[in-house]
Amino acid sequence: MTTTHGPEWLRAETDEGRQELTDRRDTPPHELLRETGAVLRMSEAEAARLSEEPAASDETMIINMGPQHPSTHGVLRVMLELRGEEVLRSKPVIGYLHTGMEKTGEDLTYLQGPTNVTRMDYAAPFFNELVYCMAVEELIGLELPPRAVWMRMLLCELNRMSSHFLFQATNGMDIGAISMMLYGWRERDEILQVFEKITGLRMNHNFIRVGGVAADLPDGWEDDVLRMLDAFPPRLDEYDDLLTGQPIWRERTQDVGVITAEEAVALGATGPILRSTGVPWDLRRTMPYLAYDEVDFDVVVGSYGDAFDRYAIRLNEIRESMKIVRQCVERMPTGDYRVQDKKVTPPPRSRIDESMEALIHHFKLFTEGFKVPEGEVYTVVESPRGELGCYIVSDGGPRPYRMHIRGPSFVNLQTLPHMLRGGLVADAVAAISSVDPIMGEVDR
Repeated sequence: MTTTHGPEWLRAETDEGRQELTDRRDTPPHELLRETGAVLRMSEAEAARLSEEPAASDETMIINMGPQHPSTHGVLRVMLELRGEEVLRSKPVIGYLHTGMEKTGEDLTYLQGPTNVTRMDYAAPFFNELVYCMAVEELIGLELPPRAVWMRMLLCELNRMSSHFLFQATNGMDIGAISMMLYGWRERDEILQVFEKITGLRMNHNFIRVGGVAADLPDGWEDDVLRMLDAFPPRLDEYDDLLTGQPIWRERTQDVGVITAEEAVALGATGPILRSTGVPWDLRRTMPYLAYDEVDFDVVVGSYGDAFDRYAIRLNEIRESMKIVRQCVERMPTGDYRVQDKKVTPPPRSRIDESMEALIHHFKLFTEGFKVPEGEVYTVVESPRGELGCYIVSDGGPRPYRMHIRGPSFVNLQTLPHMLRGGLVADAVAAISSVDPIMGEVDR
């Protein structure tokens, strides 16, 4: 952490303009209301009451937490106004990664698109590929083979597990449970090994393609997946022993980073943050896609909207994803893993060596792409962090005319000022960790 005081030239080089948290004396009243916790659906009287602070500005200090702080989970900068150890105001400052993936996506063909979007939320790459491909398929009007649908669901739920294991690892380390970093990383690595066997890569797979998936499941995949599903339950029980009932862990997370259902809805928060307030909003249930309406699982919700609820929800969502994965293994259909439509599907590699027509078809598809009918579409999936949406406008060509991604981490960061207000600096670490932001998705 560093204070904002320093030489004028240094402050000028690090200035982020209107994003930054300004001195209380220089902050307009309407901005002060937003930064101190007012949300759109509050009355003016309630908002004004929240903005009343007895401390004079010379008794407070504005400091930076990040963008190099290990507990900000990437290049996130959080500016905090402190009175002693108490957080009066806070403001997330973003833009240090600035990858420009949406603009890049408008220069790539629809066939190349998944290679770009898979790198946004790098902890959950399959979801990025899925929402993009679903948008393109809706524009084209493609109906996928059942095996492709269930393969996508299998991979996404395994990816949800690996993402939540990563959260358990980093959240534990942030709050002082160092052993969790080892245990969570161990479980996640086992899932990534299965991904490597199926897709050839541990991350950023480019495996979910428009029209299905890139390849069929390899021999022995059922044994690998079932072996994991049998090994994980006792390890999750160990997590409960180590953390859930542990008095120090409860002291550090209960009643910390609290947000109400009304605030979460008004700010557009989704995923475990919204469900921690008691709102059972899960797109797999409320707006089913793939084959989620054919599998049995429970939507896990909390009661208090605090850091402990968000931890417990993700821990139990691993168990629910295990139920879905087991059903995918048992009910995996046979047949094609991608549509047999030559307009979007390349020929089998074995045919390229045998047929000049297949070679030309392959070359044209990968160099020029395929054309998509004019129109616009918005599709959503339930990623480990909430509602992940993809909006695409097509002008009838082989590339998106416009593309926009609704990243849940970007929207969920709006909740931080509400969670941090009135807490301690140490609580800020726990609250930021409980949001589980991925900055590749924020600065996409």
